[in-house]
Amino acid sequence: MNAFETLHRQIDAMAQGFVAQVPTLAIAVAIILITWLVARSAVRIADRLTSKAPMRDNLKQLSETLVRLAIWLIGLMIAATVAMPGLTPASLFAGLGIGAVAIGFAFQDIFQNFLAGVLIMLRDKMRIGDLIVCQGINGRVERITLRETHVRAPSNELTIVPNAILFKNPVEVLTDSPLRRFELVVNLPDDADLDAATQAIHTAVREIDTVASERGVDVYAQDMKGKSVEVLVRWWAGSRPHDMRATRDAIIRKVRAAIAALPDRLGETA
Repeated sequence: MNAFETLHRQIDAMAQGFVAQVPTLAIAVAIILITWLVARSAVRIADRLTSKAPMRDNLKQLSETLVRLAIWLIGLMIAATVAMPGLTPASLFAGLGIGAVAIGFAFQDIFQNFLAGVLIMLRDKMRIGDLIVCQGINGRVERITLRETHVRAPSNELTIVPNAILFKNPVEVLTDSPLRRFELVVNLPDDADLDAATQAIHTAVREIDTVASERGVDVYAQDMKGKSVEVLVRWWAGSRPHDMRATRDAIIRKVRAAIAALPDRLGETA
C-alpha cells in the first residue's frame, strides 16, 4: 500500500505542477506564434527594401534568411526563459556553448553546407541564372539556400547539390561573361588554294549576325592529316547554350556554302 500511495502522491504532484505551468506554457506558445508573425512581416519588409536596392539575388536571399533566423533565435530564447523560469539567458548561452561541440560533431556536414551557403551567397560569382559545370553537374542555377543549391539541367532535370560540393570544388561558370570564344575545325583537301579558302571562311563567319565580329575572327591552318589540311576557325558569340548552338549551326552552313562557291570544291566542314 505504501508503494501505491507514494506513486499516487508523485503523480498528483506532477499533475499539479503541470497545471501550474500551463499559463507559462501558454505564454511561451503565444511568444512562438508572435515570433512566426514577426518573422514573416520582417522578411516581407526586407524583401521590399532589397527589391529597390541594386543587390544580387544571392544577397537578397541571404539577407532574408538571416533576418528570419535572427528573429527566430530571439523568439525561441524568450519562449524558453518564460517556459522555464529557472533558465536565464546566461545559462542558456552556457548550455549552448557546451552543447555546440557535441552538436558540431553530430551535424558536421549540415554546418559545413550552411557555412558554404553563406559564403556562396556573399561572393560575386555564380549568381542565380548562371550556367555552371561542377563535378559532372551541368545546368542553370535556379535557387541558392543556406544548405543546398538547385541546378536545372538542359534536359530539365533538377539536381539538388550540397553547398559544400560547390564551395570546395572548381566551378566553371559558363555565363560569367556575355561572350565566349568557340572553335570549329574545317578539313580541306591538300590541293585546295589555302589562301582563298581561309579568306572565304573568314568572310563567311564575319557576315553572321550572332557573331561578335568586333572581337575578331581567327582562321588558322593548324595541321595536315594525310591529304587533308585542318583549318581552325575561332569566333566570339553569346555564352548561353542556345546562342552557342544557333551560331555554330549558322557558321557550319555558311562556311560549307562559301567553300562550295569557290572555283573548285575544296572540302567539307568537320
